[in-house]
Amino acid sequence: MASNDSDIAEAGPGSAAAHEDPVVPAPVIGISCYLQQAQWGVWDTEAALVPADYVRMVAAAGGIPVLLPPHGQSPAVLERLDGLLIAGGADVDSAAYGAQPHERTGSQPFRDDSEFLLLAAARQRGLPVLGICRGLQVIAVAHGSTLIQHLPEVTGHTDYQPSPGVYGEVVVTTEPGTIARAVLGETATAPCYHHQAVDRLGAGLTVTARSPEGLIEAIEIDPAHQPDDGTGWLFAVQWHPEHNPDDARVVTALVDAARDRLGAPMSMTAPA
Repeated sequence: MASNDSDIAEAGPGSAAAHEDPVVPAPVIGISCYLQQAQWGVWDTEAALVPADYVRMVAAAGGIPVLLPPHGQSPAVLERLDGLLIAGGADVDSAAYGAQPHERTGSQPFRDDSEFLLLAAARQRGLPVLGICRGLQVIAVAHGSTLIQHLPEVTGHTDYQPSPGVYGEVVVTTEPGTIARAVLGETATAPCYHHQAVDRLGAGLTVTARSPEGLIEAIEIDPAHQPDDGTGWLFAVQWHPEHNPDDARVVTALVDAARDRLGAPMSMTAPA
């Protein structure tokens, strides 16, 4: 899965881009995470955790992964980070976009609050931000977007989340002149697992990739709202790029943007 159907870039876990430059400090990437019941060894208790796919892919791309639990956060933590990855997870609370909850909406408002805080602090500091699945929806809602709370009622199928713990697959088409096109080329196929999606997009954002049936699959900052100095890189995807170890381009793009902010050369070559 997660193949580029037009032009596969060479950046990935096994490429030169995946190794830290001995002269340039590796960028520190904060990854938002869960706080919920989990099991390991003899233990069955509440834990702060995230699927290891995120950690491995950030590290393979040359970043230093640091988990950011949704408890005890402060904007001050962003002073020690070079980039922010808002990871997948529970649904965003429908109250955050002025809607009543659907019976299938399962939210954790405490995590919403933490990630809205981290996102705002990262944007104020000009840190690169990547949103994955729920992360895209957090970014969208923070900009005034609304969400479709249960896609099967709109699409008539469950292809985006076939069954519990089973990923679907989506083909996306990107818009020219965007981060999405530079990272992925014209089209890409990727693993997905979501039953919600962006409905009405809020101010300051633009759609940069869609599925064949028109669902919003990637968003970025509208160029009209981008700072003149080029800071504030932001890219968000509705799919799960971390789930395919053979295609690290999306996560590598975040690490590269963080490295670039530190003044180092980018490891990716953006296609026309």
